[in-house]
Order: sequence, then C-alpha cells, then structure tokens
Amino acid sequence: MADYIISCCSTADLSHAHFVSRDIHYICFHYLFGGKDYPDDLGQTIPFDQFYASMTQGVETKTSQVSAGEYTAYFEPFLKEGKDIIHLSLSSGISGSYMSACGAAQMLSEKYPERRIRIIDSLAASSGYGLLMDKVADLRDEGMNFDDLCNWIEANKRRLHHWFFSSDLTFYVKGGRVSKTAGAIGGILGICPLLNVDYEGHLIPREKVRPKKRVIGRIVEKMKEHAENGLDYSGKCYISNSACMEDARAVADLVEAAFPKLNGNVVINSIGTTIGSHTGPGTVALFFWGDERKD
Repeated sequence: MADYIISCCSTADLSHAHFVSRDIHYICFHYLFGGKDYPDDLGQTIPFDQFYASMTQGVETKTSQVSAGEYTAYFEPFLKEGKDIIHLSLSSGISGSYMSACGAAQMLSEKYPERRIRIIDSLAASSGYGLLMDKVADLRDEGMNFDDLCNWIEANKRRLHHWFFSSDLTFYVKGGRVSKTAGAIGGILGICPLLNVDYEGHLIPREKVRPKKRVIGRIVEKMKEHAENGLDYSGKCYISNSACMEDARAVADLVEAAFPKLNGNVVINSIGTTIGSHTGPGTVALFFWGDERKD
C-alpha cells in the first residue's frame, strides 16, 4: 500500500462510488441554492435532475471555493495518520482553490515537517479532471512512488483534452461569459459554441457551430484530430453533461464507433453542481488523452 494518499476536489465530477472504488479522496466545494448553502457532494444531497430542473425554473445558484481553513481541516487527519498527500486542485484558470490549498499546505508543513504535501494545479475541470485522477490512481496502484508520480502529473497533465459545447446559452449570459447580444443571436440562430481548456487551464471559445447536430459531430472530429495515436486511441474516454443525456449519448455513440480500441465504453457522468451552476443545463463535455495542449 502507498505511503501517500491522492486527493482532488468534488469538481472532478466523478460519482461518489467511483471515487471510493479507486481510493481517491476529495473535498467538497459549496454552492448556494435558493439562498441555502449546500456541499457540492456529487449529487448526494440534491440529485442532479432536481438541481438542473430548479435552475430552469429560476432558482438562483452561487458557488464558493474551498477556503484555506477548510483545506487545513481536510488535510490534517491524513498527516496525523502518517500519510503524505498529493492533492490536485481544480484548474487555477477557473478557480482560486489552488492558492487556498497551497496556503493550507504551507501552514501544515510547518506543523508536520516530517510529512510531505504536494499541491498540483491540475489545469483541468469536470470529468477531464476526473480522468486525470483516474490515471493517477492507476499509477499509484502500479507502485509509482510519491516523487515520480508528482513528476509524471506535471509532465503529462496538459495532454488531457477538454472539449465542450452548449445548446443553451442562458446561464453563460447570466454569468457574463457570453454577452446578452451574442446569447440572443445564438439562441435565434441555433448556434452552439464549441470551447476547450487551453494550456493555462482557461475555458476558451473556439468555434461557433450550428445546428446542434453538427456540433455533436464536430466535437468528435476534435478527438480525431488530437487523440493519442489517432483512431487507434486505446485510452479511456469520459463525457460529462448537464441534464442533456440524449446529446451526451449521441457523442458517446460516435466516439465508440470511431475509436474501436477504446479502453472500455465511454463513461458518461453528470456535470456537478459547482460547474453546473455556471453552465446550466444543455452542456456536453468530451475528455480524452492526446497531444499536448498549446497556447
């Protein structure tokens, strides 16, 4: 058994059962839902279908990242058990949680000088972050030591691709990510923006595609362009979605048909309540290993 634990945030958007089965520890973000504070606990407190239906009906949501104090309380029991910690944070390009975790680690390192705490900026989000954690768990289980695993993560994390599209721009407009004018025009014309996560972990618009049927095909074309070994890709593929399972399944079917050497079927997860508070319903995201993200 490894003398360290691997850890992430709930924003890796895997199921609770998945995290438990892979022995991946996680800390929950928070969100306000109808004025009440809830943990982003992977749909355990508020099921995802209820969450997105309520957003559509006008229930207000607001998210908050994990504080340095919360990280301290979360990390310390592992250190007391004599375990070192490798914690991958949600991308610093979309959250300040990385800095909060670093602050907690610095304080705890002074209190537990014999233990090691490594905070790594994943530059990832949603189930792409989850796919990275799944690979980290594989390497830990294969016996990779603390230092080698940290080095592997830093060397390879930008090979994890994230491609997103949304068929509903309502909450992108509300969050200021899309202008009201662009949102209105997009809605009238049926434009679905195609976005990805760049080299620095920011979510960047790349193309405007219409109609939705075309963007479903286009996102799979991006996988064909960038996947490791092209159509011979043999890694895992994850998809996450916010209350649009039919669209997610359509993407998964195209991926499974195009990549016959996939490691298992495409895994479809729900976009969690933290990221979902900003996307709203109607977003599909595709994640796979490929060439290194540039720019």
